Amino acid sequence: MLRFYHPIKSKHHLCLAPKPPPLPPLPPSIFTSSGPMSRNTYSRNIIGSHTSLQSTHSLINLNPYYRFQASTNQTSEPLLYENDSPLDYPVTVKSREVISADATTVNKHRLTLSNLDLLLPPIEVGVFFCYKEKKNMSPETVVDTIKKSLAGVLSTFYPLAGEIVKNSHGEPEVLCNNSGVEFVYAHADVELKDLDFYHPDLSVRGKLVPCINRGLLSVQVTELKCGSMIISCTVNHQLSDGYSMNKFLVAWAKHAQFGKISHIPSFRPSILNPRHPPHHETSLDNLYIPITSLPPLSSFEEPLGNRMYNVRAESIERMQSEASTKETKRSKLLSFTAYLWKLLADGNNDVENSISRMGVVVNGRRFLTKTNKKNPHLFENHYGNVLSIPYGVASNSDLKTMPLHEVGNLVHGFVAKATYEEHFRGLIDWVELHRPTQAVARIYFGNEKSEGRAVVVSGGQGLPINDMDFGWGKPEFGSYHVPWGSRTGYISTMPSATRNGDWVVYMHLNEKEFQVIERMAPHVFKPLLIANLI
Repeated sequence: MLRFYHPIKSKHHLCLAPKPPPLPPLPPSIFTSSGPMSRNTYSRNIIGSHTSLQSTHSLINLNPYYRFQASTNQTSEPLLYENDSPLDYPVTVKSREVISADATTVNKHRLTLSNLDLLLPPIEVGVFFCYKEKKNMSPETVVDTIKKSLAGVLSTFYPLAGEIVKNSHGEPEVLCNNSGVEFVYAHADVELKDLDFYHPDLSVRGKLVPCINRGLLSVQVTELKCGSMIISCTVNHQLSDGYSMNKFLVAWAKHAQFGKISHIPSFRPSILNPRHPPHHETSLDNLYIPITSLPPLSSFEEPLGNRMYNVRAESIERMQSEASTKETKRSKLLSFTAYLWKLLADGNNDVENSISRMGVVVNGRRFLTKTNKKNPHLFENHYGNVLSIPYGVASNSDLKTMPLHEVGNLVHGFVAKATYEEHFRGLIDWVELHRPTQAVARIYFGNEKSEGRAVVVSGGQGLPINDMDFGWGKPEFGSYHVPWGSRTGYISTMPSATRNGDWVVYMHLNEKEFQVIERMAPHVFKPLLIANLI
């Protein structure tokens, strides 16, 4: 019997990779002229390490990658837990197996990543949905439905059943070989009403959302002792941005109910090919940087943690009103970003001339779609990353004196520079001119003392909570889970499943920033407790 998980003595709930025997050497691949194909996996969340990123191109060689068989007779084993907190609870694995696509007409091949994909390190992005107990449906029925629908949807989203390999230049590609997706069925000794999502590091990480131990996708179904179920999955960000992940989630749920998929994804990285000759605006040199040019790692580092808050619709509307002018109404996300930037500056008691940086994730699909009149849905259905992260810089003393609408003007100013086709076409060309050297968004790095603290805001309002009905009703709660590895703060806004217009806000910040937010705006950011939502 193979033991895949075992208890560890650690203050953190970190997923462990399984430890089955290694595979025998592989024969040379017909897809490469550089000898045997690597079946190793990347390190997770390397974005937080300067040293790690400098060797991103060789990360495939760092961690042995193992293939393993499902054990149908294994006894339940502890997942990962330590009872050192009242928020802690044990989780046991009831079964583990690999789910492959039912059928695919696509032959085994390599899918190249687009230049925009190559800007993403192999960060893992998770999502989970909570469902109340259904008296007329057993947990085994739920698990069986999830497994069958997963196998079905993977036939269309076939690259997700593949694995990352490297090409002759050391760059990542997807080997579409239907090697399958790890599926875990677990039991958590906790009731849904007692889960404290205000502290996701304790209640979620390593327990309710899986790590990727193989391939590009992992799925977990967790039964709680009250009979509620939590369905979660984690994807490799190098192939999937939030928009693509949402498309997969909706298709998965629809397939469970109707056995078919209405919107077929497009896996055509060629639509994001560079121009000949490649050219770009010089402003991109301020937004992105080759890892070989990264500044020295700052010694001014503070540990970052995760919190989740509920923000009422009235608060969001008030932000929007104050961030707008008579002439221009700002979007809710832009207004929220401006409010947060000013809030953190107002609570900053460091030297008056300190500066800070604020970035916003921009989805480029609609700007590229406008120019393709022959096939307007080409970029809408594209599966992959079509993102840019523009950012602005301001002194905290200036932000303190500005009314919110002026901070809104600052945010609008730097975001607007990324909201047109040439920005994304130029970014594709910029990556081409630097390949095969890995490049990253500049805001993720820098010396905090000289360049200022940085935070990135991502709009996750597209999280399809209302569409995640696998046949037994909509979830009571849903959220992304991003155990961010960067020293840059990260914030994602999501819709609430229970109150129309409310937001769930996931924050990855340092303790000082959490203290500022909770001291200065407790009326806006309410600690998220599932008991208050169900």
